[in-house]
Amino acid sequence: MIGLAVTAALLVWALWGIKPREVIAHVQHADPLLLLAAVVLATATFPLRTIRWRLILRSVDGHRFDWVPLWHATAIGFMANNLLPARAGEVARAYAVTRQLPVRFTTALGSVGVERVFDALVMLALMAVAIAAPSFPARTMVNGHSLATLASAAALLFGAVLGFALIVVHRPAPWLALLGRVLHRFLPQRAADRLTHWAEGIVAGLAVLKSPARFAGVVAWSLVVWGVNAAAFAVCFRAFGLEVPLEAALLLQGIIGFGVAVPSTPGFVGVFEAATRVTLAIYAVGPSLAVSYALTYHLTTFIPITLLGLWSLSRLHLRLGELRGAGGE
Repeated sequence: MIGLAVTAALLVWALWGIKPREVIAHVQHADPLLLLAAVVLATATFPLRTIRWRLILRSVDGHRFDWVPLWHATAIGFMANNLLPARAGEVARAYAVTRQLPVRFTTALGSVGVERVFDALVMLALMAVAIAAPSFPARTMVNGHSLATLASAAALLFGAVLGFALIVVHRPAPWLALLGRVLHRFLPQRAADRLTHWAEGIVAGLAVLKSPARFAGVVAWSLVVWGVNAAAFAVCFRAFGLEVPLEAALLLQGIIGFGVAVPSTPGFVGVFEAATRVTLAIYAVGPSLAVSYALTYHLTTFIPITLLGLWSLSRLHLRLGELRGAGGE
């Protein structure tokens, strides 16, 4: 209900004062070949994510899993984010991989959490590049706060999360024991045991942080994923004839990336459009053109991964409704 209210409010704001005829005219004048290229680049980030996930998630004895099951789980997860509420895709992705591979649900979920921390840090680093560029308008403010200050605060937060994860994964026993004592003191025995069991699985999903080589590989693939994603935004800039610097794509993907954390309906409708309008306004792009860009990019990149996810769902003989109840182990 909250997500629906947020979506409605952001959509009203994003579309306020926009004339439908102008939006349609901008879309009609967009270069179809460049738009297609942008969609291909955006869709390519999902197999790239699968390659990165394969570095993170390993079997109990440390061996790599096959690529295909991880791809099916990735496609299902991002499809579920588009069709189900409350970012159900993160849980659906972990559930889908446990249906194919010998891995605990909590371990798979922990590995997805590791991904998200790396995503946040890399997006913030790329946003810093955009903010430091000469093309970035000085003294840009968001809700009365400097954008650079907000990005720095977020970087400190996610850096602290990664630092704590590194500490825990190298010496998990005392931390798990401490958590177990706290949980058993304040919760019933059964609930405390279950949460402790979950914590053990999540710590197992952080194992990639122990290996310097795998850690470096995840950083490298994260840069590739977000570099390709930014390229999709930049190519779409050219499709719409937007006179903005290429580094604006780094800022746009970062603001959208953090914006989708706001409660909203499936597919992040409203959040995407509002974030795009705010970001492109920094570079003096008019609201009608910005909204035309946002609506077109959002819709055209929504379709391929949703169809691919539904195909993977059918291959695994799963139902969309089954993903709603995923989460037990």
